Order: sequence, then structure tokens, then C-alpha cells
Amino acid sequence: QVQLVESGGGLVQPGGSLRLSCAASGNIFSFATMGWYRQAPGKERELVAAITNGGRTNYLDSVKGRFAISRDNTKNTVYLQMNSLKPEDTAVYYCNARWVVIVSEYDAWGQGTQVTVSS
Repeated sequence: QVQLVESGGGLVQPGGSLRLSCAASGNIFSFATMGWYRQAPGKERELVAAITNGGRTNYLDSVKGRFAISRDNTKNTVYLQMNSLKPEDTAVYYCNARWVVIVSEYDAWGQGTQVTVSS
């Protein structure tokens, strides 16, 4: 069973920085694609950033140049460094893992961590 536990959310002023962490249990981390999603009140959940097991990354256009996703396979942990935060980045951020076993795709979600950008 895969469990994802996020940490690092909080309240920050506009222009500030936060680093989110997601620790994964189970033995799938090294071959899973890891992603960070967010959901603001009244809006759909959206993919913010993802990183494959090979280190390839992709980002939501509105966070390019401000956010950076990385992973440490020795610690089964994925990070999201968020800089130059804006009020519109306020949302609950969720960690996601996706992996394939033979021809079946699986995924797991963390419980979410609140990020609030406000003065």
C-alpha cells in the first residue's frame, strides 16, 4: 500500500517562498511519476508540476520560472520549491504518484496541505 504525506504548507506573504515535501511509503517511488496538484475554492484540481522517474519535468504555465519540482529517490521524497508566490497560488496542494505494473496504471494521493499567500 502506498501512502503519501505532504508537509511544508502555510501562510506566506506575496513574493515569499515555501517548500513543500511529500514522503512516500511503499516500494513504487523509484519508478513512479510524481506530481503536485492544487485546488483552489470553487475551482477544479489542476496539475502544477510533475517529474518522471527519469527526471523529466513539466509545469503549469503560470508557475514556470517560479516553481521547481525535484525528487530524491534515496529518501522517497518529492519537493516543490515555490518562489515569488502570488495570491492566486493560494490553494490546497496535493501530492500524487502514478505508476504502471505490466499494463495497469495506478495512482495515489496525499491528504493535501494548505498554502495561503496573503499580506
